[in-house]
Amino acid sequence: MSKRTFEQKLKAPKGIEPENWFIECYRRYQGKPLRILTALYKGNYHKFFLAVLFFFIKHACVWILPIVTANIINDITTGNPDALRNTVFYSGLMIVLVAINVPMNYLYTDYKSQATRYAETGLRKALIRKLQQLSMSYHVGTLSGKIQSKIMRDVEAVEGLSTQLFLSILNIALNIIVALVVTINKSPVVFCFFLVTTPIAAITMVSFRNIMKKRNAEFRKEMEETSGRVMEMVELIPVTRAHALEEREVQKMSSQLFAVAEKGYQLDLVQALFGSVGWAIFQIFQVICLGFTGYLAFSGTILVGDIALYQNYFATIVNQVSAIISLVPVIAKGIESVNSIGEVLLSEEIENNEGKPEIDTVKGAFSFRDVHFEYKGGGKRTLNGLNLDVTPGETIALVGESGAGKTTILNLVIGFYLTDQGQVLLDGKNINEIDLRSYRKHLAVVPQTSILFSGTIRDNIIYGCEDVTQEKLDEVIRAANLKELIDSLPDGLDTMVGEHGGRLSGGQRQRVSIARALIRNPKVIVLDEATSALDSISEKMIQEAVNNLTRNRTTFIVAHRLSTIRDADKIAVIDAGRCIEYGTYEELMAIKGRFYQMQKLQS
Repeated sequence: MSKRTFEQKLKAPKGIEPENWFIECYRRYQGKPLRILTALYKGNYHKFFLAVLFFFIKHACVWILPIVTANIINDITTGNPDALRNTVFYSGLMIVLVAINVPMNYLYTDYKSQATRYAETGLRKALIRKLQQLSMSYHVGTLSGKIQSKIMRDVEAVEGLSTQLFLSILNIALNIIVALVVTINKSPVVFCFFLVTTPIAAITMVSFRNIMKKRNAEFRKEMEETSGRVMEMVELIPVTRAHALEEREVQKMSSQLFAVAEKGYQLDLVQALFGSVGWAIFQIFQVICLGFTGYLAFSGTILVGDIALYQNYFATIVNQVSAIISLVPVIAKGIESVNSIGEVLLSEEIENNEGKPEIDTVKGAFSFRDVHFEYKGGGKRTLNGLNLDVTPGETIALVGESGAGKTTILNLVIGFYLTDQGQVLLDGKNINEIDLRSYRKHLAVVPQTSILFSGTIRDNIIYGCEDVTQEKLDEVIRAANLKELIDSLPDGLDTMVGEHGGRLSGGQRQRVSIARALIRNPKVIVLDEATSALDSISEKMIQEAVNNLTRNRTTFIVAHRLSTIRDADKIAVIDAGRCIEYGTYEELMAIKGRFYQMQKLQS
């Protein structure tokens, strides 16, 4: 089945994108996980109905076999002259039902899978869409491993919950109903016996449910925490290895792993106790059932073959109630996963651009007016009454000690955060009051650590500008000092860069990032320490590329090497969230203030 054909099969409610509908489900039915789960399948209810229908047909032999077995035994033990003919008929009937099982199982799986995969895919798309909308403060405060766990593990658990609730439990219910209906028609006495035993199973199930829910929640949170720590550990392996801290990292992870093991152990014990107690109770009652029906047959109340019928049906009820009990952990886990996904989909920490005016053109004039800012949970302000003016096309370098507020200024320029007090004006407009998505089409960022994704050099350069001409691409490659590198590679632009660009050197990754910025032809450039931690040759090549990038564009640069910003139009010295010196390189050196002291220390 082609990708497009399968996408067409997975239909959302008319006129609604699946991921938008799923987010709406969570908003509409907040705090009602089962109602949310049902709403996720709107537009696909008919597929679930057909899946249930085919499921019932394929299981018909399970319900009919005890009746057939009892009739054959009764015909033989009572001396029925048609016993042989009836046996042949019943046997043929069972063969037909077994043969039907194969196509019915295929059709059941087809429709069930379409419905559940629709929900699974839609939920993941909803999470991805919401993650793209959430503010940077949310992402900074949330481990990436937790997010990954929600997208993969929790969505998978929700899909499993759907199958168990809408199909397995329906099958269980039908099995029990068929057994009880047949029993009450043949022997009300045995039916009453069944009614006495069934509530015991239900009481056993309910008594453990709350414990299971609590243990599942604790285990899920511990797993999310560990997932985040593992990702962090893997990313830090080069640093760990370089400083011979492998054993320390192992010990650090060990405590986290034992915390997971402890929560898992507690969960296992509850599950084991739950299962064993339930199993023991049901086995005892099954033996009692055998003795009870045997006595009824001996007294002539029921026929001998009915012992097999009731024993089979009692086993069916026992097994089905046991199945319900065994499903409780799965259902509890699934409900917890529904709630876990809701933590993201219902988060209010979003970058809200709705209703704000879009901007078509950007000149690049910036004004910071008495700007104050504090990171959520940071404890102190990083900007304290910042005032700064930047004219269009001007390159401004931000210098200062670590923690002075330089990166925060860049974050405000990009629009990652909103000011607590004061204003950041872009071409005279408050940046908080415009559609940031339209503004960012005129913006390019070259971060301190080059962010490349798995793919080719070409893919990384033209990211977001896939319709660019080859002529424009060649021009950008030359401007970013990448031509010599690309010409030296056997696959040229189609060379795979590896995970996070691991097959390229730091300087090469930086130049690819600059090329990605150039291809957008932006009006505003943000460079965060773009030439830091590079050798002199790489730094020279990067600096040439940066000069090509920043020409006639408003540019904000953060750099520790003060020699690299000599040609900046203006230099702003940031200290404790304020601009304490502002001017050209020559002007700041002439006044012999903070910048002069920093320059002397570096030289």
